[in-house]
Amino acid sequence: MKTICLYFQIHQPFRLRRYRFFDIGNDHYYYDDFQNEEIFRKVAGMCYIPANRAMLEMIKNSDGKFKVAFSITGVALEQMEIYAPELIDSFKELLKTGCVEFLTETYAHSLSSLGDPNEFRTQVKMHIEKVESVFGVIPKVFRNTELIYSDDLSEIVYDMGFHAMLTEGAKHVLGWKSPNYMYASAVQPDLKLLLKNDRFSEDLSLRFADYSWTEYPLTADKYMSWIASTSEAEQVINLFLNYEVLGSLHASSTGIFDFFKALPRFAAQKNISFSLPSELFDKNEAIDKIVVPYPMSWVDEEKDCSSWMGNVLQKEAFRKINEISERVRLCSDRRILQDWLYLQSSDHFYYMNTKHYNLFSPYDNPYDAFNNYMNVLSDFILRVEAQYPSSIENEELNSLLTTIRNQGHEIEQLEKKIERYESREKEKPSASSGEMGKIAKNLKKVPI
Repeated sequence: MKTICLYFQIHQPFRLRRYRFFDIGNDHYYYDDFQNEEIFRKVAGMCYIPANRAMLEMIKNSDGKFKVAFSITGVALEQMEIYAPELIDSFKELLKTGCVEFLTETYAHSLSSLGDPNEFRTQVKMHIEKVESVFGVIPKVFRNTELIYSDDLSEIVYDMGFHAMLTEGAKHVLGWKSPNYMYASAVQPDLKLLLKNDRFSEDLSLRFADYSWTEYPLTADKYMSWIASTSEAEQVINLFLNYEVLGSLHASSTGIFDFFKALPRFAAQKNISFSLPSELFDKNEAIDKIVVPYPMSWVDEEKDCSSWMGNVLQKEAFRKINEISERVRLCSDRRILQDWLYLQSSDHFYYMNTKHYNLFSPYDNPYDAFNNYMNVLSDFILRVEAQYPSSIENEELNSLLTTIRNQGHEIEQLEKKIERYESREKEKPSASSGEMGKIAKNLKKVPI
């Protein structure tokens, strides 16, 4: 029986305000609060909230046969809590159905997997903790930022305790192979992989509202017929989409919501089920291994990482922020740690993309994006170096901080001992009034 594994990405960065050269060293607040709130509330109203209602309706109308997974970044969850707390409640309602699963990824939707394994591990752990604190569940399946994957990364992911990961079914990796099977990492065979079906995913994300498309208009019946017509041996169809496909990238007037609501009914007619990623990983074994020596992603025709790391601007910005990563991780300043996360979102590097026009960029061109980001980063580096001077080597600095922490721990222990001694002295019984009277009489008998 064929099954569809449908999962959505939900992410919104904290966009930067116009930060001038003369702001460096004088103003340490970097974010465009008005734009961030306006965009998030708009997308929530057009997409997230009505889409969640549609998903809940699909689950109920199909008697729980429709299932869906979500990968929500930590920074997106933060914005939900700030700007649209009702959205958190709607996700909790979906979770109660038992037909929804949350995936884990990097907290800030960062590119740390491409340059900083320690930061990557830290952000994944942070994301797991955030999902658990908000929804009360611990994600079992990993999905990296923009489905970025490589052989080296698979070892790190497996070492972190994951046995299941979602990624792209890129043609240059698969060759003649089909993405509609379970695979495994070539260097870590115990890490199972589900690969995105590029054609069926892009039929919805790119071509659904394209009037020039020969298959326009796309109906749920036609779409399910295509899936049903795939080889009988190909049992798993993985669909990965940005959640904004519903209502934002494709307006509700295109019929996108009605299309999705009809999917469970036509799937049942074609004897096609829906499954959560964790269910598929538990039930299926890998039929083969895939070799990915260089990082791949789900973006553009190349399916590589050139959209974020393809030009000199992006590489320089990425190099500069990674230079201070070790010092930031030694830091305990909450504001610095928060800014560190927000500045790592992959969106900042995507805005510097010179490959094609970026519809979602808040900048006029990639060079403005680079200049603005580097101004912010320059101020951020000054703040970090004010606490941890660059004149001190990282190893020496780490040793000094360890000594300071140990001394702080010793002082804390000594203060506790003092408190215990003081409390004991207070608890000692004092002389009673009768005893005091006897002492007074005895004093009178003493000759002066």
